[in-house]
Amino acid sequence: MPEENAQEIIVAGWMDYAPGDRDRMLEHLVVLGHRTRAEEPGCLDYAMTADPGDEQRIRVYERWVSQEALDEHFTTPHIKDFRAAVAGLTRVGVSLQAHTVASSRAMR
Repeated sequence: MPEENAQEIIVAGWMDYAPGDRDRMLEHLVVLGHRTRAEEPGCLDYAMTADPGDEQRIRVYERWVSQEALDEHFTTPHIKDFRAAVAGLTRVGVSLQAHTVASSRAMR
């Protein structure tokens, strides 16, 4: 479990896939998202969505209790299964950033 004073991490950005591969990737990401949220207590949110304005783009948003939780995510069996399942799909572009959250507040 993450340390008590750990700072949250947000991963945000996008991934582009070759024509025809985005929808197949999204199908696998739905399964991965369900497993990640259900099996990883350090995952606060995990959403990969199709960009309605770009037929190749997937928008990425992940929220983790700590960097440790994110690092552990990449060692899970469901990540291994996911990587094997999508090995034949072609990613043609990517822009992902990990942000350390200094503070948060509710918006009205």
